[in-house]
Amino acid sequence: MNLKTLSNGDYAVFFIYFIIVASYGWWVYKRKHNADATSKDYFLAEGSLTWWAIGASLIASNISAEQFIGTSGSAFKMGLAISTYEWMAAITLIIVAVFFIPVYLKNKIFTMPQFLHQRYNGTVAMIMAIFWLLLYIVVNLMSILYLGALAVSGISGLDIHLCIWLLAIFSAVITLGGMKVIGYTDVIQVAVLILGGLMASYLALTLLSEKEGTTGLLNGFKILHSEATDHFHMIFKKDNPNYMDLPGLSVLIGGMWITNLNYWGCNQYITQRALGANLKTARGGILFAAFLKLLMPVIVVLPGIAAYLLYQKGMFHQEMASSSGVLDPNKAYPSLLNLLPSGLKGLSFAALTAAIVASLAGKANSIATIFTLDIYKKAINPEATDKKLVNLGKISVLVALLLGILLSELIGKALMGEGKQGFQYIQEYTGFVSPGIFAMFILGFFWKKATSNAALFATIGGFIFSCFFKLCPKFIDLSFLSPYGFSKLALQDDKVTKLYEIPFLDRMGFVFILCVIGMYIISKIDQARGVTTNGLEIDGSMFKTSRGFLAGALIVTGIVVALYSIFW
Repeated sequence: MNLKTLSNGDYAVFFIYFIIVASYGWWVYKRKHNADATSKDYFLAEGSLTWWAIGASLIASNISAEQFIGTSGSAFKMGLAISTYEWMAAITLIIVAVFFIPVYLKNKIFTMPQFLHQRYNGTVAMIMAIFWLLLYIVVNLMSILYLGALAVSGISGLDIHLCIWLLAIFSAVITLGGMKVIGYTDVIQVAVLILGGLMASYLALTLLSEKEGTTGLLNGFKILHSEATDHFHMIFKKDNPNYMDLPGLSVLIGGMWITNLNYWGCNQYITQRALGANLKTARGGILFAAFLKLLMPVIVVLPGIAAYLLYQKGMFHQEMASSSGVLDPNKAYPSLLNLLPSGLKGLSFAALTAAIVASLAGKANSIATIFTLDIYKKAINPEATDKKLVNLGKISVLVALLLGILLSELIGKALMGEGKQGFQYIQEYTGFVSPGIFAMFILGFFWKKATSNAALFATIGGFIFSCFFKLCPKFIDLSFLSPYGFSKLALQDDKVTKLYEIPFLDRMGFVFILCVIGMYIISKIDQARGVTTNGLEIDGSMFKTSRGFLAGALIVTGIVVALYSIFW
C-alpha cells in the first residue's frame, strides 16, 4: 500500500476547503472593493480589519511550512526546546503592541522603509527597502515554497516541482485581492490549520498509547513524556548536541529576544497587518495572536516529538529517509499525517496547504508593498496614481512568486534538503542581518540623537560582524572565550588547536551589542560636527493600555512563566 496518496474522499475535502476560501475571498473582495481604492487601502486594508482578523492573519502568516514542517522536524531532533520560539513570541507580541505599534500609528507609518526615511533619511530607507526585498524572496519566499512543496509532495505523492507551482498559483489568487482578502480569508485558514494540527497531535498520542497496549490521549502523553524524557527540556546544557541551535539561557536573556523583537516589531511582513487599524484594534489583534501562539507547540511541536518516539519504535524509517538514505527530520510531520484515515487526511492536507498559502500570500503582499510604495513611487515615478500603484503591486506579486519558484527549484534542496532542519536554516540566515536592523530601529525609536550615518553603520556593519563571528573560528583560536558560552567545534588536523563555533543566537546578541555601541559612538561624533536628526512624535501617553489588554497580557506572561518552570 502506498501511503503517499490521497483518496477520492481526501480530494473532496480539500476541494471543499479550496472552494470555501476562494468563494469567501471573492465575496470579501466584491463587498469591500472600491474601484477608486487607494494604494494604502489595497496594500494595508486601511481601517477595515477587525481585531480578530488581525490576530488570525498574524498567526496565519507566521505559521507556514517552516512551522508545520520545519518546527516539527526540529522537535523530532531536539524536542520541546524548539517551543521557545513560540512561547517567547507570545511575550514579544505584547511588547510590540505596547511600545512599537503606537509609535508607528502615531507617526502614520505604513511601511518599514517609510519609518527609516522619516526617522533617518532616504538613503537608509532605500538601501533597506532593496535589502528587504532580497531577504523576503531569497530566504523566506523560497523556503516557504520549497518546504511547503516538500510536505505536500510527501502526503499526496505529487511531483515536488508540480507542488511548488500549484502552491504559488493558489497563493497568487488570494494575494491579488489585496490585504482585505488576505486578512479575512486568513481567519478560515487559521481555523483549518489549528484543527488539522490538533488532529495530528491526537493521532500521534493515540498511536503511542495503542503501541503500549493502552488507550487515550492522556496515556499517550504519559508514555511520550516518560520514554522521551530527553525531549522535554526547554534549556539545554553545553553537553547537549543541540546546544548550538538553542544555547542554554540565551533563549531567555540573549539573542532570542533579538530574533523575536526584530521579526514581530520591525518586519513589514508581520506589522503590515496592524498598520491599517486604530491603536485599540491593533492591540486587541496582537493580544489575540499572543494567546494563539501559546497553542502552537501543541499542533507543531508535539507531533514532532511523538514522531521521534514512534521512529525509535520502528515506524517511519523508510518514509523519513531522504533520496540519499539520510534521516530527514523535515519529513516527520508528513509521515505522521500519512497514517490518517481517508477524509481526515484530506482535512489535514487542507490545513497544511492553508498554512503555506496564507504565509505565501502575506509575504508576496509585503514584497509588493515595499517595491511599489518605497521603491517605485519614491525613486522611479513619484507622480504615479493610486490606480497605477495598485496595478503595479499586482504585477509585483506575480514576479515575486515566479522568482520564488525559480529559486526553490534551483537551490531549495541544496540549502534545506538532505536531512537539514529547514526551520533552523531560516533562523540562522535571517540572523545575519537581524541584529543590525533591530539596533537601527530600537535606537531610532527611543534615542532622538541617533543619526543616519549610525543607522548605515548598523545596517552594513551588523552583517559584516555576523559574517566575522561565523567564519573567524575556522581560522582563529577562540578558546579563551569558552567560559562565555562558546562551544568546541573540532580540532584542527595537525596543529591540535581548539576551534570554537559561536551559537548563532549568541552571535546575534554580540553583534547587536556591537551595533548599539557603534551607533552611539558615530552619533556622538556626528553631533559634535553639528549633524541634526529627524525625531519621531513620541509621548508617554502613547504607551498606556486598557485594563482589558493589561489583564490579557498578564495572563499570557503568567502562562509562559509557568511553562518554563514546569519544563526547565
